[in-house]
Amino acid sequence: MAKIKQICEEKLKSVVEEMGYELVDVDYVKEGSGMSLIFTIDKDGGVNVDDCELVSKQLDPILDEINPTEDKPYTLVVSSPGLDRPLKTDRDLKRNLGEEVEVTLFAKLDGKKKFVGVLESFDEKNITLKMEKESKTFEREKIGSIKLVIKF
Repeated sequence: MAKIKQICEEKLKSVVEEMGYELVDVDYVKEGSGMSLIFTIDKDGGVNVDDCELVSKQLDPILDEINPTEDKPYTLVVSSPGLDRPLKTDRDLKRNLGEEVEVTLFAKLDGKKKFVGVLESFDEKNITLKMEKESKTFEREKIGSIKLVIKF
């Protein structure tokens, strides 16, 4: 399954980017009685149903040609990441500098796994949050997820 994801990312990322979108993620997962190949896309200002349809129509014939599932049937799904999606890429982080985020660690640090603060900075190894009393830096390899804090 990881191989299918890798093939799709390698072969189709540039196609999605040439259309003006960011390929956020590719998943090949069991849904119901079948498999789904899910492409999650984004763009500045967000993604709507028309965007998803446009990308789906572009990817479908290419997927038929590269045959990443080796003739196993699947449903192609193109979707937006949603407001509560994890921030995974440097592009995600850059777009959300200055925003309040929740960092969840794989293991406890100072007795807890979740930290909330303003995303202050990042580099290839670390993420820094400005919290109430101090700034705190986390090693990226120890972070399970980073999500925007959504307030209504």
